Amino acid sequence: MNNTYINPEKSTWQNILMRPVFDYRQLETKVSAILDDVKLNGDTAINMYTAQFDGAVLNDFAVTESEIAEAALHVDADLKDAIEVAKNNITAFHESQKETVNKIETAAGVLCWRKSVAIEKVGLYIPGGTAPLFSTMLMLGIPAVLAGCKEIIVCTPPDKNGEINPVILYVAQLIGIKNIYKIGGVQAIAAMAYGTQSVPKVNKIFGPGNQYVTCAKQLVNAAGVAIDMPAGPSELAVYADETCIPSFVAADLLSQAEHGADSQVLLVASSLSIVERVQDEIEKQLSALPRKAIAAQALQNSLSIVLENVADAFDLLNEYAPEHLIIASDKAEEFTEKIINAGSVFLGHYSPESAGDYASGTNHTLPTNGNAKAYSGVSLDSFVKKITFQQISKAGIQNIGKAVETMAAAEGLAAHKNAVSIRLNEINN
Repeated sequence: MNNTYINPEKSTWQNILMRPVFDYRQLETKVSAILDDVKLNGDTAINMYTAQFDGAVLNDFAVTESEIAEAALHVDADLKDAIEVAKNNITAFHESQKETVNKIETAAGVLCWRKSVAIEKVGLYIPGGTAPLFSTMLMLGIPAVLAGCKEIIVCTPPDKNGEINPVILYVAQLIGIKNIYKIGGVQAIAAMAYGTQSVPKVNKIFGPGNQYVTCAKQLVNAAGVAIDMPAGPSELAVYADETCIPSFVAADLLSQAEHGADSQVLLVASSLSIVERVQDEIEKQLSALPRKAIAAQALQNSLSIVLENVADAFDLLNEYAPEHLIIASDKAEEFTEKIINAGSVFLGHYSPESAGDYASGTNHTLPTNGNAKAYSGVSLDSFVKKITFQQISKAGIQNIGKAVETMAAAEGLAAHKNAVSIRLNEINN
């Protein structure tokens, strides 16, 4: 962990908590050029970028049924069993989010209700890169299927041989998704946003990605295509007090740091001795990690803050609004009342963040970069629209009609008033 701050003044928090900064103007210029090219030239542009960025030359982007069937043969039994556990837990949690229609009579004769209706066409982006995230296939695919989306499109980058990680294909088949395309990066977001000769246009795009993918999602969103949320490099904050187990805390910080060099981890501790003990454990554990170079680089973006006052500690954490928050304390449940801004929270000594990444049941697609102040993680709700209905009887329009007429007249909207008046006159005559 690169920097340690002891009881910093509140006036300094904003500067201390700054995420790693990228030159977004330069990034947007590069990303916009690819988006525009795909919009204009479709599959031809995608072919070029797939060769350029993934090193694969493809005649067809669509994954075939035989490729999906073949993939299952390359997934070992233990992993299949683990995926089944995760699938069952994720399904149970998201199934519980289904809402029943509740009709309310707001006034006599005035009936109102709201109904969840699936978004017809959704696009799921599943990162490949340094770690093919088959777990994201579970996290996005399961709620999309449960919601009843009619068309579910998946884009995921191929390797140099033009093949998709077999575990991603196995999971897709397991949850019933067949429309999978060998396209990654910005070009995948463009394909789903605009549609090409091969890839259908979708109404909403989901999925995490690197800074290029994130920028692409935000640019197509600005142009009118819905996205799940703004999400950038992964991040974790840990609050640890004297009851924490330093080796657990170190393991949690490293688990997030290994995501990518642009990830960030934050330790907020109630004493300097906790920071020192955790740092010792990080050094012990880091050397044994296969991705230690990536984790070490992420730790350069990371920091420790000692705040002896618990209220101040949680004020700072709420200001940071982490994607993931672990409370490593015997009082974890008590401290939940202090949390206002976080994507997903892990309570106590035996709730590692990696459990939420894979198999506890909650969704791991979460707001980053402080966006947890206003955004939620992906849920069943993310894949539906809420449509309101009202049904008003003759008695109902008589009950609320005068109020509507009066308000419409006060706003100078005579036609609005008349739409009610014409009905009241018909009833009264």
